[in-house]
Amino acid sequence: MTPPERRGRRRPPAARSPETAARGRPHHPLGGDQVEGRRAVIELLSAGRRRVRRVRLADGQDPSPQLDEIERLAAGRRVPLETVPRARLEAEAKTFAPQGVVAMAEPVRPLELARLAAPRGRSPFLLVVAGVTDPQNLGALLRSAAGAGVTGVVLPRHRSAHLSPSVVKVAAGAVEHLSFSVVGGIPTALGELRAAGLFTIGLAADADGSLYDLALGDAPVALVVGGEEKGLAPLVRRRCDEVVAIPQRGGVASLNVAAAGTVACFELSRRRVDGEV
Repeated sequence: MTPPERRGRRRPPAARSPETAARGRPHHPLGGDQVEGRRAVIELLSAGRRRVRRVRLADGQDPSPQLDEIERLAAGRRVPLETVPRARLEAEAKTFAPQGVVAMAEPVRPLELARLAAPRGRSPFLLVVAGVTDPQNLGALLRSAAGAGVTGVVLPRHRSAHLSPSVVKVAAGAVEHLSFSVVGGIPTALGELRAAGLFTIGLAADADGSLYDLALGDAPVALVVGGEEKGLAPLVRRRCDEVVAIPQRGGVASLNVAAAGTVACFELSRRRVDGEV
């Protein structure tokens, strides 16, 4: 029998361990929490899109306007700024040349695909990256995408590079100016984008059509680029509304995915500015 003094009392909830608490939080598969390189850290601090936990600088560095800017921005946002021995910073870094700066921040939070397909106040211009695994290539693509006015980037959950420190460093701050969605499968995502009214354009070196001959009207667009070795997977290719190539006049068989994606992003951007898209 329950003692009278204990009847009706509720047992207090057990304290949650840090591991249990972490399991209850939303999972953010993109990464982006470790930011290295001066330009990337400057953009992280100036954009103000996510919380920055701390910035560490290697001691003994020569004076630099970029370092002065990092210190000014960190002070303005009340971000702890630490000066540590160079050996310690390089041991903490995940890239080959962090330029004496490492920041820790909240990870980049991906959005639902539907939000990328209908950004507020802007006509959607998406980059769908279907299987790029090299961090250098993905970082270069993101940098070009931000420069060309891309409004969102779609990445597959598996068999793809995400926002590792190397990707973020090569992107040189572009991560802070782009929105991302992580999807289970690119073919399904392309179907959803088509249903949302986007015209999907696949890029393939062996396509018959030319990027420069597209008749797009005023349609919102999604540019689809494939992986480094095999390009667009067959099912991804079939799900695109049109597949085009970049005409080449030299002796090189094809451009790598970062270079081809850059050309295509800026060509579509030019058409949008000129009122052709």
